[in-house]
Amino acid sequence: MLKIIVNLFFVILGGTIGFLYIPAIIHLLKLTDISWLTSPYLGMVVGAIIFFLISYWVAGFIVNFLKWIEESLIKIPAVDLFFGSIGLILGLVIAYFINIPLQDINIDVISQVLPLFIMILLGYFGFQVGFKRRDEFINLLRTSKKEKRRMSDSDETEISEPKVKILDTSVIIDGRIADICQTNFLEGTIVIPQFVLGELQHIADSSDALKRNRGRRGLDVLNRIQKELPVKVEIYEGDFEEIHEVDSKLIKLAKVIDGIIVTNDFNLNKVCDLQGVRVLNINDLANAVKPVVLPGEELVVQVIKDGKEQNQGVAYLDDGTMIVVEEGKDYIGKTIEVLITSVLQTSAGRMIFAKPKLLEKAL
Repeated sequence: MLKIIVNLFFVILGGTIGFLYIPAIIHLLKLTDISWLTSPYLGMVVGAIIFFLISYWVAGFIVNFLKWIEESLIKIPAVDLFFGSIGLILGLVIAYFINIPLQDINIDVISQVLPLFIMILLGYFGFQVGFKRRDEFINLLRTSKKEKRRMSDSDETEISEPKVKILDTSVIIDGRIADICQTNFLEGTIVIPQFVLGELQHIADSSDALKRNRGRRGLDVLNRIQKELPVKVEIYEGDFEEIHEVDSKLIKLAKVIDGIIVTNDFNLNKVCDLQGVRVLNINDLANAVKPVVLPGEELVVQVIKDGKEQNQGVAYLDDGTMIVVEEGKDYIGKTIEVLITSVLQTSAGRMIFAKPKLLEKAL
C-alpha cells in the first residue's frame, strides 16, 4: 500500500512538472512548428510517465526509509513524543513571529534564507527542550494539580497520597523486596526505571556465572512482584541521556517525580542523604526488626566455628546475627546455653557477646 502511494505521488509530481515546464523546454529547443508538441497537457502526460518509470527504481528506497521512520516513532514513548511535539510547535510559532519583520528587508539573504534558518533552528531547539525536559514538565503539572486540589479541599482534611517507590538494581537482585511488598509494608506505586531493567539484563547476559545468576534472579523477582503480588507496578520509560551512571539517574528521577529510592546500597544511601532525596534502606529495616536482646538474658545456641580471638566460638541466631561466645571453642558443634554479656551495634549489623552459662555457674 505504501509503495502504491509513493508511485502515485511520483505520477502527480511528474504530471505537475510536465504541465509547467515541458512546453518551455519545447520552446527552447525551437520545436514550436509542431503545434501539438507545445500542449501543456501533453507535457503533463509525458512528465507523469517519466516519473512513474523513475519511481520503480527509487520507490523501494523511499518505502524502506519511511518504514524506518515509522518504526522509530513507534518505539518512542507517547509522553516523549507528546512533549517533543509541543516543544517543536512552540519553537515554530516563535520563529514565525521573529520572521515577520525580516520579510520587509529588501536584502534577499535576510528576507528569504535567514527566516528558513531561524525556523529550522528554533524548531530543533524546541523539540529538544520539550523532549529532554519532559519529566520536569510532568512534575510541574502534577504539582499544580495538587495545589488546585489542596485549594479546593482547604476546608476538608486532606489525606496525602503515598509517594512512589523507585527500586534500584541492588535491592531487586537482593530479593527481599518481594517479601516486603507481599506484607504490604510499602505503600504507593512501585516504579521500575527502564535503565535499571537495562542494567539487570546486562548483568543477566554476563559471561561471569555468578553475575549471570544474580541478574536472572533479579528478573525473576521483578516478574513475581509484577504478576503475583498485590502492588501497583509501573515501568518508567524515560531516560536521562546526559547522565551515564545508573545511581545518578535514580537520584535525578527521584527529584523529578518526587519519589523515594528503595535500596540496600550503602554508598547510594549516603549520596541520597547529601542531595536531600528520601531513601528506604532494606538493610536498615532488617536490622531494625531483629530480636532485641539485652545483657543478662539467656539464649540457647549452637557453636559452629572458631572465633578470631583465642578460645572464642561463634554462633548465629535464626536471623543471621552473630554471637561471639567467650571460652566457647571447646563447645564447637554443641548446643549450649549462653549468657549475654554485651551487645554491639555496627554499620554491618548487630554483634552479640556471650559466655557459656555452665562457665558462669562454675564461677
